[in-house]
Amino acid sequence: MARGLLGCVLVSRIGGTVTAGRIVETEAYLGPEDGASHAAFRPSSRWLFYGRGGVSYVFQAYGVHACLNAIAGPAGTPGCVLIRALEPLAGRPAMARRRGRRDLATHLPSPRARAALTSGPARLTQALGITLRDSGRDLRRGRLTIHAAATPARLAVATGPRIGITRSANLPLRFWVRGSPFVSRAAGRR
Repeated sequence: MARGLLGCVLVSRIGGTVTAGRIVETEAYLGPEDGASHAAFRPSSRWLFYGRGGVSYVFQAYGVHACLNAIAGPAGTPGCVLIRALEPLAGRPAMARRRGRRDLATHLPSPRARAALTSGPARLTQALGITLRDSGRDLRRGRLTIHAAATPARLAVATGPRIGITRSANLPLRFWVRGSPFVSRAAGRR
């Protein structure tokens, strides 16, 4: 599922404001056998990890930043996909305001500058207004949704180890759109 979400569109509807971005980077997290998975070390999250797929799991990284995951499997099978980076598609002024980057709201900066809005799991949740209250939402309907790409594209996908973790860091469970300037780490832009 982590690879399959690349190219899909994440949409947030808060009040009358719609923000959206194309998913360009993800990471897969497995069950308790994966030392980096919350199913392995965060017992309070297990009710979501073992629930039905298509539901959001939002957690706070380092006690500060909200991060969005999509629960991936059928009920009883743990696993999720961390959404790491988006290519902004709609609502850029609102994204810039939420991120405190008004400089990116009024003109059309380069893709690399626009990447500052949504490249990285904490940046994208802030830009789309996603908070801990969004955990447990159905990602098929409501204020937070994921949609298939309007026109399925053949994406050049790269794979590598997950980043920003210490447990099970060597597993090749990070996926990104090769060449996208919106990927969160420069090493992923090869």
